[in-house]
Amino acid sequence: MLISAIVAVSENNVIGRDGHLPWRLSADLKRFKSITTGHSIILGRKNYDDIGRPLPNRTNYVLTRNAAFEAPGCIVCDSLEKAIDAAAAAGETECFIIGGAAIYELAMPLVKKMYVTRVLAQVPGDVFYPDWGEGWRMESEEQVPADEKNEYPTAYQVWTRE
Repeated sequence: MLISAIVAVSENNVIGRDGHLPWRLSADLKRFKSITTGHSIILGRKNYDDIGRPLPNRTNYVLTRNAAFEAPGCIVCDSLEKAIDAAAAAGETECFIIGGAAIYELAMPLVKKMYVTRVLAQVPGDVFYPDWGEGWRMESEEQVPADEKNEYPTAYQVWTRE
């Protein structure tokens, strides 16, 4: 099973502010939905709390150390390994790490593909994407201009490593 990360990240590595996304990017949300629909997603409890519900047409694995935590419509796991193993056992071909920062950092050594929306701006924030590590190669890039539904210009990038 391929383990991928999907993230929108600013030029200064911001991915969040005050518990939310720090931008309004309608095209990126549509891209996220089209890439992840039909697959498993793995997210942290804080990210789940911000979203407030399971994302439809995806198997949602929520990571938390709180054994009493409940997320109706999701599979709650106490480790990344358990979530990955469960997704693989269910026949998943590609699971997606969708954040937040602690989950990205935990998963980065296992990630072989990243779908990055590079927000082409310095954006204030308090949550940052971790270091990627070595060996990444950009496979594709598509420029998307800002408009009335997309606050900043972006570049959709796909990165892979062996």
